[in-house]
Amino acid sequence: MIQLSERTLGDWLEHWAAVSPDKEYLVYSDRNLRFTWSQFNRRVDNMAKGLLAIGVTHGTHVGIWAKNVPDWLTFLYACAKIGAVAVTVNTNYKQAELEYLCENSDMHTLCIVDGERDSNFVEMTYKMLPELKTFERGHMKSKRFPYMRNVIYIGQEKYRGMYNTAEILLLGNNIEDDVLAEAKKRVNCHDTVNMQYTSGTTGFPKGVMLTHYNIANNGFLTGEHMKFTQDDKLCVCVPLFHCFGVVLATMNCLTHGCTEVMVERFDPLVVLASVHKERCTALYGVPTMFIAELNHPMFDMFDLSCLRTGIMAGSLCPVELMKQVEEKMYMKVTSVYGLTETSPGMTHSRIDDPAEVRFNTVGRDFEFTEVKVIDPETGEECPVGVQGEMCNRGYNNMKGYYKNPQATAEVIDRHGFLHSGDLGVKDEHGNYRITGRIKDMIIRGGENIYPREIEEFLYQMPGIKDVQVAGVPSKKYGEAVGAFIILHEGCTMNEFDVREFCEGKIARYKIPKYIFFVKEFPMTGSGKIQKFKLKELSLKLCAEQGIEII
Repeated sequence: MIQLSERTLGDWLEHWAAVSPDKEYLVYSDRNLRFTWSQFNRRVDNMAKGLLAIGVTHGTHVGIWAKNVPDWLTFLYACAKIGAVAVTVNTNYKQAELEYLCENSDMHTLCIVDGERDSNFVEMTYKMLPELKTFERGHMKSKRFPYMRNVIYIGQEKYRGMYNTAEILLLGNNIEDDVLAEAKKRVNCHDTVNMQYTSGTTGFPKGVMLTHYNIANNGFLTGEHMKFTQDDKLCVCVPLFHCFGVVLATMNCLTHGCTEVMVERFDPLVVLASVHKERCTALYGVPTMFIAELNHPMFDMFDLSCLRTGIMAGSLCPVELMKQVEEKMYMKVTSVYGLTETSPGMTHSRIDDPAEVRFNTVGRDFEFTEVKVIDPETGEECPVGVQGEMCNRGYNNMKGYYKNPQATAEVIDRHGFLHSGDLGVKDEHGNYRITGRIKDMIIRGGENIYPREIEEFLYQMPGIKDVQVAGVPSKKYGEAVGAFIILHEGCTMNEFDVREFCEGKIARYKIPKYIFFVKEFPMTGSGKIQKFKLKELSLKLCAEQGIEII
């Protein structure tokens, strides 16, 4: 019988290190880097002791700003063992976004890599913390970031004012095991272990506090729905800084003792080669990832017959794509629906569900949760087949938004139901379909984009009188960002000016793909802007201007 567990992440890691010490846990197939459960557990213990040595303790916030590098998980579990909180930092963040998160989260230690694409993380960190170059390591004091004490470079290189991972591990070597044992005693499964930033319904980023109990159990149940065992090997090409990677993938493997085959940066060729070489049994991805894999010119060179299941999620999943994945990649595709605030899974289609259910719905409630479709006007539960707001109550609801009880109270009602802002319908078999959104969030290839954040940014551009941002249908990404701009009288501007203003200041995926200059916005009789009509307007304007929607 399925039960919820009160094990912490550290408990789970130590369980498998004892039960199957020599079994592979973490594999990077492209560089043949392999850790058994016992090897990895020893490295985590050393890292945990190293963090204790530089002042990280129970409740301390530690940021991880990196793609899926080998020590990403080392830092996560090291934090978990000593009761620290791993704060995930999106690798697409630009300067202002990084600084907001570090300030709002009261971050104590930031772990970084070189950078990604057009962002140099080392330079950005020095720009944020010029004090790094003047203070002794571990003793930095910053007026703007009063909690910040350390920066750790994930790698061997040395940068002024920063530790590197080798040095943290060396410091850990010199700390007695008793010190770690004492720290571990203070950790409880209901402690916050992971904080992820999401803009929720308001557009202002908030830290979602997730506990060991939240995420370990959500990962465990996710795996149960796909019949995971120790014999499974899951290829993980989704980023760990999202719930998809850190919970649905990593916590699934952690609670089932199976192997996590990691891909550092999504590359369809590396994914296909990893599945082929390691004989992976499961694969996750957002729809765009599966499209890239299926359409890769070398697709036919790889034997994917080892695959049996996986998850396609993160944005609306086209039925035809799911059918192609089942046919050509031999895997039964399931879908998880939820949000960061629900750890993230609320509903999941099961591997045994008929194809019709797996293709056309997001399945039924997770065990130990109550999912209800609630009428936003009356607060009453909607009958079968009637659209309402998807709401959740259960073990998986977040602990709350960090330092923001008001925002927490706005999404969790007095009955304990968390309101998603998404619209859905329940069918007679208890399966759900997601039909739209009350809130205006755009989901572009798995990335959550909050219009208000981009609107606030574009308002700063000289010449813009008013701006509304909304999703434009996209064949490739599900949705793309569209900006509808009203200019001040006498001002001229083109789409290139707008993109140039955005370049390097906000994450690339947030920069509007479609820019329309309009005279007015669709309004209600009471003067409220009808955002849902902007989507229709975008299609009309594209047709009129001969713009192809991709």
